[in-house]
Amino acid sequence: MHIVKIHEAKSNLSKLVKMTQAGERVVIANGDVPVVELIPTTLGKPQKSLGRGAWKGKGAIHPSFFEPMSAEELSLWEDGPIEPSA
Repeated sequence: MHIVKIHEAKSNLSKLVKMTQAGERVVIANGDVPVVELIPTTLGKPQKSLGRGAWKGKGAIHPSFFEPMSAEELSLWEDGPIEPSA
């Protein structure tokens, strides 16, 4: 962990940001009292998968989805499109 005073942090901000990005812990102190910790942000980075149940309650399926298909729809589904007659 790297502890710096506010004045030093103002003078060396770029260096401290690079240290933080490299995984080092940087704390800024007011006098001898630690007040702020620099941490790398996750903004702009690709997010990990949200995991199971993340979309629960965020969408809906229309009730007609569960109704049986007509014979014509079922035929199209199982046999493919019907070629137009000449």
